[in-house]
Amino acid sequence: MGTDRRSGFLRDSWIGATTLKKKHNMTIDWNDIDTVLLDMDGTILDRHFDDHFWLEHVPKRWSERNHSTLEYAKTHLYGLFHSQENTLNWTDLDYWSDRLKLDIPVLKQEVEHLIAVHPHVIEFLLFLKQNGTAIWLVTNAHSKTLELKMRTTRIGPYFDGIISAHQVGLPKEDLRFWGKLQNFISYEPARTLLGEDSEANLETARHFGIRYLIYISCYSSRVTPRRSEHFTTIDYFNTLIPIKGNRCVTIP
Repeated sequence: MGTDRRSGFLRDSWIGATTLKKKHNMTIDWNDIDTVLLDMDGTILDRHFDDHFWLEHVPKRWSERNHSTLEYAKTHLYGLFHSQENTLNWTDLDYWSDRLKLDIPVLKQEVEHLIAVHPHVIEFLLFLKQNGTAIWLVTNAHSKTLELKMRTTRIGPYFDGIISAHQVGLPKEDLRFWGKLQNFISYEPARTLLGEDSEANLETARHFGIRYLIYISCYSSRVTPRRSEHFTTIDYFNTLIPIKGNRCVTIP
């Protein structure tokens, strides 16, 4: 989602304040799905990179530049981060470079060794390709983040295209996002699957009518997976691949 642990508290509060349906078992017949939309950070890539970068690395570099304690830097920066949640500024590297007087893209390169693809993602993408399903990466991430992560992981060619919320002009948390996305991608909500590590984004997609909504519980290699109470949950994408000779899979 271009999201990280900076958003944990507010994201959970947002979900708790909405009226969500309890999840049920989901049966997926791949004959009924034409398009798969996948988030990036936490969904196909390990969110540990983003969590470490924003919660540890940026405060460390900011404290060094401003001659402050690390504790003060974290308190100050976490407040700034939360003030921009659910806006495009949240993931805008140029905005944060200007606001913090740090070269954020350069700082990301300092820890780019932490960027990693989740287990079974490539296996799932290959299955979709063989199935003839359209695959789109749809993320809140800024173009400079996308450039770094696509270069590091080399997964870009698996997708039919990549769309950033900055192109759309709205974050995925906005109810209008999924409708405006159709200006960039031709997709039928009833025949579309969305994979996300953000319940807030899944909820706005549900309001728009996207039928198959999948929550990714193993968004970071450093946290214990937590099942969603409101959306069908998987740990890894191999759960969505039917056994050979079958076209359907049921997710409890």
